[in-house]
Amino acid sequence: MSTPNAGAFARLRKDATNSLGLMLTAAALAFTAYASPAAAQSPILSVERTYGNPELVATFDGAMPTGVAVSETGRIFINYPHWGDEVPFTVGELRDGKAVAYPNAEINLPDTRRPGRNLLSVQSVVADGRGRLWILDTAAPNFSKPATGGAKLVAVDLASNKIVKTVLFPANVMRPETYVNDVRFDFRVGKEGVAYVTDSSLSGVGGIIVIDLQTGNAIRRLTGDPSTSADPKFTAIFDGQSMMLRDGNGTEKPFTVASDGIGLSPDGKTLYYCPLSSRRLYSISTDMLRDPSVSESQLSAAVKDLGEKGASDGLEVDSNGVIYAGDYEHNSVRKLAPGGHWETIVHDPRVLWPDTFSIGPDGYLYFTANQLPRQPGFHGGKDLRQKPYALFRVRIDAAPAPNY
Repeated sequence: MSTPNAGAFARLRKDATNSLGLMLTAAALAFTAYASPAAAQSPILSVERTYGNPELVATFDGAMPTGVAVSETGRIFINYPHWGDEVPFTVGELRDGKAVAYPNAEINLPDTRRPGRNLLSVQSVVADGRGRLWILDTAAPNFSKPATGGAKLVAVDLASNKIVKTVLFPANVMRPETYVNDVRFDFRVGKEGVAYVTDSSLSGVGGIIVIDLQTGNAIRRLTGDPSTSADPKFTAIFDGQSMMLRDGNGTEKPFTVASDGIGLSPDGKTLYYCPLSSRRLYSISTDMLRDPSVSESQLSAAVKDLGEKGASDGLEVDSNGVIYAGDYEHNSVRKLAPGGHWETIVHDPRVLWPDTFSIGPDGYLYFTANQLPRQPGFHGGKDLRQKPYALFRVRIDAAPAPNY
């Protein structure tokens, strides 16, 4: 057998070395793919289910909206409280998909020299089904003490777009920490009807204000009652975290908001309401609520605890007596049929804090989603909101509850 020369031997050694290098490289890649899931093809994992079919109606790139109202002719109104955002107008109407000042720009200027006339900070708007939009002015920008003579209900005639009535909240129902939040009307009572208004004070102590729309006389009911006050054992969860007020120094304290959402039964006999800092729903007889001869202890004893519904901001009731409530901890909207149980009709990751509800003439439930707990006050001064904010609607095939 012949012996290879030196050149041939060198070539054989080089080929062997290259082959070994290729094998080691292949083995290393195989090990990396096995040891590192990120390097391998990621499996498709299960995610939360969605329910319902929320339709996007409009988006908002400016100030954060809270309330929505849909008139009997389908006009849509939005409001923006003065909570720190730049608010060009506190009430607007959607026209061609864009909000414009309503009823005009001048009345939206927060002039504290004319607190009873100009809109200072509007929390809710409600269309009454009778050709008017009612505006609830807290007169408490940034949850300050309400400006004297500023908290009011303002009625705008939708045919003329003119203010036709202003009802000031009298001093006897206004506490230094009062924050009038939401309102329902019943025009079957008295000469011009009554309004039921929740006080959602950040002190955690709430109540319900009943105001006669003809005389302007008003009474406070259930002030400090457990049903109108923040649940001391409750802490909201949003974005997977406890919802606490946090300043830039790392100090945090509980977020306690009293009675907020409110709804009226189709016959006007029952008022439904809930504190924002709670997961429970309550009801009370409106006859007892309006009767000053009924003592507070008697009224408190008559309150019905209707059980857990999820943590809610807004409430609404349709013509069939079905109650709709947000579940802001779960990006959801739920409903309760008379004699039935709570059912989720919307569950969608885009529904970030369902705030206010309004039932339109088209059989849809409209609601805002405004990312409220991502405001700077909950995150040490850092604004985590991601614009745009949204207005959704979901089909319910029902009309608003009658109020006249």
